[in-house]
Amino acid sequence: MSCQREDVSSTAEETATDAVTATAARYAAQIDSVTSKHCKGKLTAIDSTALPAAILTYLSTNYPKAAIAFAGTDASGTYVVGIVLDGQPKGLLFDPSGTFTKLLEHYGKRAQLTPVTTADLPATITTYISTNYAAATIKKAGKNADGTYFVAISTSDTVKVLVFDASGSFKEEQTPPKGKGHRERK
Repeated sequence: MSCQREDVSSTAEETATDAVTATAARYAAQIDSVTSKHCKGKLTAIDSTALPAAILTYLSTNYPKAAIAFAGTDASGTYVVGIVLDGQPKGLLFDPSGTFTKLLEHYGKRAQLTPVTTADLPATITTYISTNYAAATIKKAGKNADGTYFVAISTSDTVKVLVFDASGSFKEEQTPPKGKGHRERK
């Protein structure tokens, strides 16, 4: 079984959905207890095509129908890969040589998003966006099991994802990686 990158043109809606999904996956990987214990520093997102062959082989063998939602590495070369299989997110940790180490403990809960309509966002979030991103349009929003909100906004050609805690307080802005960055396993 081979890994193939999806080469389809995306709509603004797909781009926003991908941005929210990838940001939630990256967030879940960064705050998982296994990642924080085993990784050395902040994770740097990488395109899934940059993963070592050993990791791609492991994924093709063990998760042949999974889509990669996030791939990243830390300063020591440890790899974290977030996948979605049958709608369920899973996080995997690999050593610098690409050998599987373990599953992330809390990744699935924090990467799984429930869609939230713009009308259902807390007023603190919509006020923050209208005040700090006046020209932006809210494209997509979701909330994880911890109550963290992920909101994709668009200003001209740029999509950014804003992260808010459960009370609606702003936490951070993230710019999603260029392109989809994930591949579907066939």
